[in-house]
This record gives sequence, C-alpha cells and structure tokens, in this order.
Amino acid sequence: MEVHVIATETIKPSSPTPPHLRTFKISLLDQMNIDGHFPLMLFYSGACENTTKTSDHLKKSLAKTLTHYYPFAGRVKGNLSIDCDDTGASFIEANVSCKMSDILDQLESDQLEKLLPFKDNKLKLYTGGIMVVVQANYFSCGGVAISIYFKHVIADAFAGAIFVKRWAAIACDGSNRIEGAVYGCASIFPPQDLPLQRLWRKSFVNNVSLGDAITKRFIFDDTTIATLRETIVNGPCLNRPTRFEAVAALIWGAAIAAGREREDFKAKNVALIPVSLRHKINMASPEQCIGNVGQAAIAKWPTEKMIDYNSLAAKLHEAIMMMDENYARKLNEGGGFLNDLRELDEGIGDSNVFFLTSMFRSPLYEADFGWGKPKWANSVMNFNNFIFCSDTCSGGGIEAWVGLPKEDMQRFEKNPHIVAYASFKPSI
Repeated sequence: MEVHVIATETIKPSSPTPPHLRTFKISLLDQMNIDGHFPLMLFYSGACENTTKTSDHLKKSLAKTLTHYYPFAGRVKGNLSIDCDDTGASFIEANVSCKMSDILDQLESDQLEKLLPFKDNKLKLYTGGIMVVVQANYFSCGGVAISIYFKHVIADAFAGAIFVKRWAAIACDGSNRIEGAVYGCASIFPPQDLPLQRLWRKSFVNNVSLGDAITKRFIFDDTTIATLRETIVNGPCLNRPTRFEAVAALIWGAAIAAGREREDFKAKNVALIPVSLRHKINMASPEQCIGNVGQAAIAKWPTEKMIDYNSLAAKLHEAIMMMDENYARKLNEGGGFLNDLRELDEGIGDSNVFFLTSMFRSPLYEADFGWGKPKWANSVMNFNNFIFCSDTCSGGGIEAWVGLPKEDMQRFEKNPHIVAYASFKPSI
C-alpha cells in the first residue's frame, strides 16, 4: 500500500476568537500528560465520489467546529496556558493505492500507521506545536479514512472523540450549532509551575516508546469474556470483575509471563491505568469539558510471584476503585497528590511499566459526516508495553491492541490462556 500526499492546508476557525477568550488556562491534569499527540481513526465505506468536493466539505465544517473549539486552533504558551490565536489546524489530503477493504480485511498496526499524518512512531515526531492534524485518506474504491492527531495537552481520548462527533454533526447538517461553550478544568485543578511532566515522560520514554514494538490485535467476543469472568478471574480475591478488568488481567499476566524470561526484565511490575474523573467531580456538562479529566490508577505485581489472574484482576479493581470523589478532592488539594507522585517516582525506575488504557462506548461510532456511521473507528499506537482496549465495532466484545518487544510477543501469543480466550481473526 502506498499513500501519496496531494495537498496540505491550514484550517483556521470560520470566525475569529473574541479577545476575552484569547487565553485558555490548562489544568494540573493537562500539565501531567506527555508533550505529544495521540491518534484517532475512522473508516467510511463509499463516502467519496469526488475527492475535491469531499475535502471541501470536511474543511468547511472543520473551520466551523474550530470556532467553538477555539483552543484546538491555538498554540501552547509556556506550561500554564494556550494562546487561542486562531493559528489553525493542519488538513492533509492523501490518495491510497488500494481498496479500503484491503486494510480492514487485514488490520495491522504497520499498515494503519501509513494512514496517519505522522509516519513514524518515534516520540520526537509527536511534539510539534499544532494542536490538531487531520489527514483524509482517499481509497480507490471510494472509501475514506479520516485520521486525526490531537495534542495531548488539550484533549484526552474522550474529548478528542467528542470533538470528532460534533465536527461530523456540523458537516452532516450544514449548521454552525454546538450546544454550550467548551471549558477546561483549571478552576478545579489549578496548574502548578512544577516539573510535573518529568515522571510520566520518564516512564513513557523508558518503558513504552523506546525500542521496536510488535503490536497485534486480539479479539475477545462477548461469550468468551463471560466465560473468562466466570472461570479465571472469579475467585477469593474478586467475585465479579468488569469486562475490562477480566481481559486486562489476562493480558497483563501473559505479558509479565512472557517478559520475565528475559535477563533484563525487572523484579517489579507497575500497571498505569488511566481512569476518567468526568463523572466523579462536580462539572456541569462532562461532554463540554476539553483537556484531560483523568488520572492513572497504579497496580503492582512482583515478577517472581506466580501469575494468579484472580489476584491480578483484584489488583486492577482496587487501583481503579481508588479513583473516586475522595481521590479527586485530594488531587484538587494538591499536596497529597504530589506526595503520591514522589513515592511513585522513587519506585518506577526499577519496575517494568505497562500502560493499560481503554476507550469503551466511544462517541466515534456516532460520527456521521453525511456518509453514515463509520465501519471501524479506533486509536492505534505502536508502543512497547502498551495495551489498548475498546469495544468491537459490532459491540459486546473487546478489541485489544497489545504492543510488546518482539521476543515477548512471540511468547505472549503462545500463552495457553491467550490461545484459549483470544481470537486472532484480523478482519472487521
């Protein structure tokens, strides 16, 4: 598959941002995130009869959307705010030398990455100043894949998906209406002039972004998940794990088992699980809140300890349940939270760090640009020790993208529990 970029354009908001909205304060949670971008992808069948017309449709509606989401068209100013100067988002058009079905029938991370605005997964390419980068990929069959990179300081996955959903709504009905104004969490979690990003950047770079990862897709259907919850993870430590806890425990345990055969595998394992706080703090409209509204729960497991999936699921459950209103209050107060960071910083250097993240009930599948809902929508990141779970496009099951070092992946795929519960069918 070859992807040829045919045009690049800067899209500015259709109306200028008023002076009183020029400065948008970021929150403590925004400061904590990696200084980079994350991708979302949506595939539409038979959406394009004329690429020029389709691109014009997307660009005009994007400009209208940026009028409401004005921070997405600005630039970061220092470490405390965004200058909403209407600099704009980047819009790229590309032709793809194959049919869309060729991609969806054989979903592979390396092929999907070719459809992204950045063609390399190295962290240095994710740190540009542009907040939003869109690439419209046109297939020979008339299908369209829309890839969007969001700068993490301005959006988490939920905020990015809501942006896409509302962009699609404007494109679909031709209006310029979005209910309510966007807002951030700086008033709830005030920014602090401290090197807070250091810990997360260190753990991400050292454990996730360095090295060549092998990323593969595994499917757990609803029947299999029900069986998994009943037979492996139901037990003395946890009676009823969630779908995510059951699947994440299985994957994390198999990844630890695969990695500990390496001589350089460390004695301790840490799982960082991003948990949304949108419905755990007092906010008027969670969908209108942009930025990052979540924090990573932390679970630990010694490498030498025998893998016990019920206990692993209990560890994940306990960590996730700690992210409640009391934790949000502690986070707001600042002092106790910073002590937690210092404690984690002390132990993270001698641990294998795994990122276990998820995006269930994604608003992406509601994004109709006038061509119907997407055939497949998700996020794909090719990193080591990175596990991303989402709903399958048909619902009910879980689609898990697992990134591991090559030698670990070879052992992971042969793990008897992975073989028993995961499907390797690559197609949609």
